[in-house]
Amino acid sequence: MGTGPGSGPWGQLFLRSLLFLLLAGAPALRPASGQLRYAVPEELEHGAFVANLGEDLGLDVSTLSARRFRIVSRAGARQHLEVNLENGILFVNERIDREEVCEARGTCLLHLQLLVESPLELYRVEVEVLDINDHAPTFPWQEYVLEVAESAVLGARFPLESAQDPDVGTNSVHTYRLSPNGFFSLEVQTRSDTSKFAELVLERALDREQQRVHRVLLTALDGGVPERSGTAHILVTVLDANDNVPAFDQPSYGVSLPEDAPAGTLVIQLNATDLDEGPNGEIEYSFSGHAPLHVRELFHIEPRSGQVLLKGSLDYERASLHELYVQAKDRGPSAVAVHCRVLVHLLDVNDNAPEVTLTSVSTPVLEDAPPGTVIAVISVLDRDSGDNGRVSCEVGPDVPFELRSSFRNYYTLVTTQALDREVVPEYNVSITARDMGSPALLTRSTLTVLVSDVNDNAPHFLQPSYSVYVMENNAPGASICSVSALDPDCQQNAYLSYSIADGHIHGMPVGTYVSINSDSGHMYALRSLDYEQIRSFQIEVQAQDAGFPPLSANVTVHIFVLDQNDNAPVIVSPMPRNGSMATELVPRSARPGYLVGTVSAVDADAGLNSRLSYQLLQATDFTLFSVAPDTGELRTLRSFLEQDATQQRLVVQVRDGGQPALSATVSLLLSVVETMPQTLSDFSEFSLPPEASSSSPLTLYLLVSLGSISFTFLLAILILTAIRCHREQRSCQGDGCSPPCCHCCPGSRPSSDGLKTSNLMVQPPAGTTAATCLDVPGGGPPGYCYKVCLGPESAQSDFMFLKPCSPPRNNEKDPGKLSRPGQHLQVSKQIKQPNTDWVPPSTQRPALKRY
Repeated sequence: MGTGPGSGPWGQLFLRSLLFLLLAGAPALRPASGQLRYAVPEELEHGAFVANLGEDLGLDVSTLSARRFRIVSRAGARQHLEVNLENGILFVNERIDREEVCEARGTCLLHLQLLVESPLELYRVEVEVLDINDHAPTFPWQEYVLEVAESAVLGARFPLESAQDPDVGTNSVHTYRLSPNGFFSLEVQTRSDTSKFAELVLERALDREQQRVHRVLLTALDGGVPERSGTAHILVTVLDANDNVPAFDQPSYGVSLPEDAPAGTLVIQLNATDLDEGPNGEIEYSFSGHAPLHVRELFHIEPRSGQVLLKGSLDYERASLHELYVQAKDRGPSAVAVHCRVLVHLLDVNDNAPEVTLTSVSTPVLEDAPPGTVIAVISVLDRDSGDNGRVSCEVGPDVPFELRSSFRNYYTLVTTQALDREVVPEYNVSITARDMGSPALLTRSTLTVLVSDVNDNAPHFLQPSYSVYVMENNAPGASICSVSALDPDCQQNAYLSYSIADGHIHGMPVGTYVSINSDSGHMYALRSLDYEQIRSFQIEVQAQDAGFPPLSANVTVHIFVLDQNDNAPVIVSPMPRNGSMATELVPRSARPGYLVGTVSAVDADAGLNSRLSYQLLQATDFTLFSVAPDTGELRTLRSFLEQDATQQRLVVQVRDGGQPALSATVSLLLSVVETMPQTLSDFSEFSLPPEASSSSPLTLYLLVSLGSISFTFLLAILILTAIRCHREQRSCQGDGCSPPCCHCCPGSRPSSDGLKTSNLMVQPPAGTTAATCLDVPGGGPPGYCYKVCLGPESAQSDFMFLKPCSPPRNNEKDPGKLSRPGQHLQVSKQIKQPNTDWVPPSTQRPALKRY
């Protein structure tokens, strides 16, 4: 009955069960030593009501399913009873045959273990299966032949075959009846085990010559309600006289035998005597007709010697007592059989090892579970009896678990200390069950306890700090380094994401310089770095796991920009006043070594890239002038001759020490005069004292140049923005577009901070990992193109930087910047701030000769 008793067939079953309980006089609920005990008749149909466990145990019926309320049984055992989780009613799951479940035992009990979780609780319930009168008595044969000598005296008794009834108590064989006849009567005897058997009593002398055969009907009746019966026909044949019957030494024998006795063991030697001689005194032994089949399978009787031998295997746990019914009969005519009973008591032997059953396992267990957390419920069973069936249970050493006994033969496995998954991720707990027999038998079972992870470990980087060296003029979006962190946790608690902490580099957000892949930790440069503008900076990288709550760690990444020879020398003296050639006057009277002037240049690079050397590239007469390679001083090599030209053209080259080297040239026109006029030459009063303050004229010159270029650049951007807004406004008005299509709002006040506040939304193509550069078309200062460079991680970025597009130096070819037809590449000159680390030697000063 899966839904409880109701109307229809289920209601009839319920009323039938209730009526039986009332008639039996047994209470439905009987507590016994802390247990619940119920009684239910056998042979009830599936779904018959037994008890309301939810109410009797005081459990909340609505939580039975969530708490996994269930009956725990051994593996392979039949589930006769079941619990309805909707209402807590214990009902019959399958038909119970008391004779099959308990055989011939007087009281038939079903022991139930009820388990409920959250919290873990164990209940024990006993259900007594009550016998109903569902079997009628039966005889081994439907017809018996009884031979009786005509010389039998009055009152002679003849034992008859007993009827068998599998029922017990009042439902078993209660009495016998004999059909009316004129020669025999029936007496019912009671054995020591309260079983009944019948004897035929001769009431009138027999005369074979008058009647050779007598037929009577024997009826066996049980005491059940309603009464059941079985019959057998007895054929009494009257024989000539064999007036002595065999006799046993005693009517009943008792013997003890260990259950592990081998086949062929002598159980008992029976002895019966017959006073007759010859065949009438020769006795044969055999099992009586109503000996059970299992007895005939276990034992064997030697017909002539009377030895009872063991034939099968005994099992104390199945049956501790065997009852043998033996008959002795002589070989003479009209032989009469006599009977005796042999009781074989089995002695228990420790032949069953304990059985370990894991009733409920709660695994995995959190590593922060407090001591005392229940991991599993373990039941042990030993089928032996006495000390052989007493079991002790223990766990192996060096594990943080112990066993606690809650009921007899039931244990709970609990933790004894805090667990740490990072140290031991799983435990193989060995459980040993040992009985008290001699020798003791034991069973070992291994339980694997998995420890689940808790986010209790913060990530840690492989290095305390990182130092990264990046060559300047790097490609935007290129990978510059990779950071890596580890987390000893597992699964999502060990999944790390990387990010860059907020900060500023030279007033700009750190996110405009570098980005990081949140999954791999690869870092990318978002812009092309310039050693002359920034030489080093540092950022904070954070690694955070995905646990709850999340844990994180930081590491400092130092980025050093390496110099590249990307700046050609800039000649600062002499500077041509008019035209493209500097002029200077040289007196004809100048002697060898005369200092005409000094060619001065600066290089914004550093180190070898800023080390300058001078050489005379072209000259009208190479024998007349020379240039000092280190200082750039231009001196005469010899005195002037009459045939020397009055105008000497010189080209001086300045080359740096980079690889490849960059250079610059200056053209000089030297006029040989007789006398020097009082005029300034193109070799200006440019001088660089040893002190840093002496570079103020050069610094001023460079600042003015850079300021002019910056102003021109800003003006070009503003003009470009205005032209684009004007074009978009006209396009929207001409096409009738809605206001959202216009990207510039007319009438908005221009701001000098327009570049800082404007954002360019650039969506890189799918699957691209390199930096995405967007060329901004439109007007602007000639020789410039503008690129927005985005990192490979972002689909949206702020306007990062504007980079001038200069032609390749030293005949370098750039396949990505080939000019298209109809376009002209214009080159603009730009002077970077000179490298202040380099101070020209004190001897390198321009000279101005006055006469």
